[in-house]
Amino acid sequence: MKLLVVGGYGIFGGRIVQLLQNEPRLTLIVAGRSRARAEGWCKARTGATARLVPAAFDRNGDLAAQLATLAPDCVVDASGPFQAYGEGRYRLIEACIARGVSYLDLADGSDFVAGVGDFDAAARAAGLFVLSGVSSFPVLTAAVVRRLSAGMATVDAIRGGIAPSPYAGVGENVIRAIAGYAGQPVELVRDGVKAQGRPMTEQMRYTIAPPGKVPLKSTLFSLVDVPDLRALADLWPQAKTIWMGAGPVPEILHRALIGLAWLVRIGLVPSLSPLAPLMHWATNRLRWGEHRGGMFVEVEGIGKAGEAVKRSWHLLAEGDDGPLIPAMAVEALVRKTLDARAPAPGARAAVRDLELDDYEALFAGKTIYSGFRDQAADTGKPLYKRLVGDAWRDLPEQIRAMHDGTAMAEGRASVERGGGILSRLAGWVVGFPPAGIEVPVRVRFKTGKAGELWTRTFGTHSFSSRQFTGLGRSQGLLCERFGLLTFAMALVVEPGKLSLVLRRWSVLGLPLPMWLCPRSASYERVEDGRFRFHVEISHPFTGLIVRYRGWLEPKA
Repeated sequence: MKLLVVGGYGIFGGRIVQLLQNEPRLTLIVAGRSRARAEGWCKARTGATARLVPAAFDRNGDLAAQLATLAPDCVVDASGPFQAYGEGRYRLIEACIARGVSYLDLADGSDFVAGVGDFDAAARAAGLFVLSGVSSFPVLTAAVVRRLSAGMATVDAIRGGIAPSPYAGVGENVIRAIAGYAGQPVELVRDGVKAQGRPMTEQMRYTIAPPGKVPLKSTLFSLVDVPDLRALADLWPQAKTIWMGAGPVPEILHRALIGLAWLVRIGLVPSLSPLAPLMHWATNRLRWGEHRGGMFVEVEGIGKAGEAVKRSWHLLAEGDDGPLIPAMAVEALVRKTLDARAPAPGARAAVRDLELDDYEALFAGKTIYSGFRDQAADTGKPLYKRLVGDAWRDLPEQIRAMHDGTAMAEGRASVERGGGILSRLAGWVVGFPPAGIEVPVRVRFKTGKAGELWTRTFGTHSFSSRQFTGLGRSQGLLCERFGLLTFAMALVVEPGKLSLVLRRWSVLGLPLPMWLCPRSASYERVEDGRFRFHVEISHPFTGLIVRYRGWLEPKA
């Protein structure tokens, strides 16, 4: 199969080639306006088993002649920005149908994707598939909504968002698209009626928290113009609200863009398009924070028994794997075509051509994790079980038992204390126990509306803390309060182990910088059939403050 990737050495086109270069049944024509750049890009790809062919291709040129020369079986348009194609925006689709070539694109503009359906009759007559919007928005979101809405009587609201890593690398055409629509009117469904939104001027805050993983930091999302705003409305016409956003970081740059978008919204400037080069420079150079990204989709509706339902899907991508996700829909469809499972003929938004199972198979070999949360079903569950979510079942039985209604546990522990003055002072403020070996331990768990009160007794020395579900910027985290200090931790499920990873801390509710935060190595595991705990707290200024470890058994 010969696959022509227009924009094949660009950001998205390059990722498509990267994902498919291990497919020996493919000839990948890496094309763009510069043949020299295409040649350089192909030479840099080592270990490819697909045949890589560099080519010059100008989508504004003689398309029929170029397609006749290259003779592809399928074309992928990964160039864009699709919002700026203007008159003749569908020239490449028309040329492909005329030449008997199937077509995919990564269009992110709602108008462009909505218009592709006009070519449905011609595509069907030619026996070709012409699929638009073959990317996370709307293909992955539609697949997730189908999974989330299973068993629901009605879907009332759909919300979603993508939070890319600051190091993902953003192409100039993506920035041109954002600059072009920021502050401009876009059609969407809100409160049951068709309405107008203004991208980048409407916000919501959300925490992407896959069960059993370290959540992303609380992220500010802004409305974006993506195909989902219309495509999902066609799939779920009963939905009263459909909202899709992006959460770029660092947040200070995001807020600057919001301010500029408001200048467009109130009419002070006609468009941000002249600022696209500056925005592109800033996005790819002024970046800091964690190299991880994510995505969420949330569905609200009514169950078959008339109960309120609120479910969400969370995805986390570590490092360089996250930027590949927008290209995975093309990868999946190409591999299906090679396996004689090509999409049905016709021209349409690709919202029905892949399911979540198709994506999960591609996620499996990468540092990409996803999972579901059910707010209604989680109500009333014990604290840890509620926060861990679906990953709860992956924990050893002894760890689950300790956090599922146990009122008291007893065992033994060894305690070490730091010897410095500052270390001893910090331990005294919190109330940590003195050093000892094989010290009898009793832990009482008192559950109430405010969370769980843990009273730990080492020998004759007791100290207490209160644990509760984090809210606001600590959403998805376990918070533990010692006096004036509150620490917010992620509950991370690992093989045979539950780790507590510090993410935030505060005094009297005021957030404090993490570089000043104590260091913690805390986890629970099972050894010789027993629940075992390890807590180690230190600080760069003090060294070790306390380390206690031992075993516990629930008592009636």
